[in-house]
Amino acid sequence: MRLFILSYTKAYVPIDRNTSQTLGGDQLMKYFNSKMAGALIFVGSAQFIVALIVAEALYPGYSISQNYVSDLGATCRVTCQVVEPSSTIFNSSVFLLGLLAIFGAYSIWRGSHSRLLSVLVAVTGLGAMGVGLFPETAGVIHYIVSLITFVFAGLSAIASYKLQKAPFSYFSILLGAMTLVTLALYTSETFLGLGPGGMERMIVYPALIWAAGFGAYLFASSMNSKTMTNQ
Repeated sequence: MRLFILSYTKAYVPIDRNTSQTLGGDQLMKYFNSKMAGALIFVGSAQFIVALIVAEALYPGYSISQNYVSDLGATCRVTCQVVEPSSTIFNSSVFLLGLLAIFGAYSIWRGSHSRLLSVLVAVTGLGAMGVGLFPETAGVIHYIVSLITFVFAGLSAIASYKLQKAPFSYFSILLGAMTLVTLALYTSETFLGLGPGGMERMIVYPALIWAAGFGAYLFASSMNSKTMTNQ
């Protein structure tokens, strides 16, 4: 049974299933900041996954093979079309995803002092917020912030291996590599029969799976995790 007894300067926190340890000061703050980072990243990715499904379901005639993910915010070909409520749902959800990622990045820094991962996650968050603020109607700006989001999400997943133990560290590297490889295929218009929308989802889905898994990992991590021991 996990025991949390807080005082002004110290707390009993779980080391593993059967053991607790008294912590104080900086170590205690690192522990709870790591948990906060996990909660923020998990909630951000989970709410976006749900919102994505809802926005797709409410968009008449939407095709996950032929429509881009960002078509949910605004569909621009020769002219632009905004379909509600899908547009509001998608744009607000991806903005929230980015905002929570930025707060999560700050908490990662406070919890692990991993400067590289913190910066990568923060830039990913800024890119996602940009996608919400600048849909396809914004033209080239939208494509720039989308590319930033995809690239830095893949790099974040790979860089996060340092804060995880096997096999989770291996999964993170694999998912990050999948995002970057499929991004390269997507930009070369090699869709492998999936269509542009299907291939774009092969960029997005691994990154979202990593974010949800990594967030849960951080939140559930005990004191003997690499999050705390690799300081």
